[in-house]
Amino acid sequence: MSVLKADEMRAIERDAMASGRVTGLELMERAGASVVEAVFEEWPELEDGPKKAVVICGPGNNGGDGFVIARLLKDQGWAVEVHLFGKPRKLPPDARANYDRWTRLGPVRAFEDGPVLSEGLLVVDAMFGIGQTRPLTTEMEEFAAHAMTITGLTDSRMVAVDVPTGINSDTGEALGGFQFFSELTVTFHAKKPCHENEDALKRCGKVVVKDIGL
Repeated sequence: MSVLKADEMRAIERDAMASGRVTGLELMERAGASVVEAVFEEWPELEDGPKKAVVICGPGNNGGDGFVIARLLKDQGWAVEVHLFGKPRKLPPDARANYDRWTRLGPVRAFEDGPVLSEGLLVVDAMFGIGQTRPLTTEMEEFAAHAMTITGLTDSRMVAVDVPTGINSDTGEALGGFQFFSELTVTFHAKKPCHENEDALKRCGKVVVKDIGL
């Protein structure tokens, strides 16, 4: 399929796990690794020397992908700062497992503490992905505006995991008054409807589809 709605994508993942072909943790690892791969394909200069990343993780499995990305970048010598929107105890099991793996390498700060963005960063938006249906909070909108300013005026870059925060995956509708703007969006298995919506694409930037073995 060339385009999949959120429920269709989740059904494909469930079927793959139910068949025993893959576990949820394996899918999360593949997703995180494919985002890192796409980042280096888009910006090969980032592979040269130590770099800095801020990874913003959400309360679901998209956040779990973010913890994988953080760990893989750390393994490659990056300085990585991780923030979580939500409570660790409420994370789904696979996301919590990757949260725990990350905490052996570094701290997880609360999103409310205010991620500090500056020049020379890779900002990873792993907040909600295809799961968001409600508008952003005022706090998130303020951060989105700050992130757009930093990435627009400096050499910092933003990559979204599946869908930029603030976009309805199935419709491309903007959720609230402000959204995250990414230069690169990495999605899995197939595009989602928002990736073919003209207005949403202004926030997605370049869309790359990665195979995660489904």
